[in-house]
Amino acid sequence: MTPELILVVEDDASILFGLTDNLRRAGYRVHSAGDGRQGLEQARTLRPDLILLDLLLPGLSGHEICRRLRADGLEMPVVMLTALGEEAQVVRGLNLGADDYVTKPFGIGELLARVAALLRRHRRALPDLVRIGSLEIDRGARRVRRGGVEIELTPKEYGLLEFFTRKAGRALTREQILEAVWSEAAVTDRSVDRAVTTLRAKVEENPNRPRLIQTVPQVGYRFEAPGDGPQAA
Repeated sequence: MTPELILVVEDDASILFGLTDNLRRAGYRVHSAGDGRQGLEQARTLRPDLILLDLLLPGLSGHEICRRLRADGLEMPVVMLTALGEEAQVVRGLNLGADDYVTKPFGIGELLARVAALLRRHRRALPDLVRIGSLEIDRGARRVRRGGVEIELTPKEYGLLEFFTRKAGRALTREQILEAVWSEAAVTDRSVDRAVTTLRAKVEENPNRPRLIQTVPQVGYRFEAPGDGPQAA
């Protein structure tokens, strides 16, 4: 099988070299770009399997690159590379269609693990009947069981859980969750937080120490399915 192609768009030469070298050592094919316009051109031409995208780039920002790629209908995973203290930039990037982010300075092991997980989940279509740890979700019947016992979820709670399973491993902003699960206009971020709290109480083994629905500080939530993510039941 041909190794997957990763495009790295980063204007810091030392970071670009380190990422390229480590990704190739991990078995990926790698192309790189040092500015925004070149990065967008390569993304459109090469159609990589995943993009590592710095936000603050000369020529064209990472936000604009992400916006244009999604407008073009390109759905490859995009991982933003951000600096500490850029929470507002992270939220904006996720709302424009990025899948996740890694904060500089980052450990290469963490980055490679995040890349591998996103690539696995992007390759695999989610089946109608999935198992996540002790949870079993029948997407066709809209029923959820834990250890064989059915869990009663409200329509909003089920919609939230189903959305999380489809976006497993991705950082999701409250705005993204509201748009996907809520149709009412008069709702706020607190509506998401309340629904997450009640959902955790029903699906987490220990709601006070959640393992599935993780809080991403200043951003929103990430659904962390064990292993490679949701599995066919």
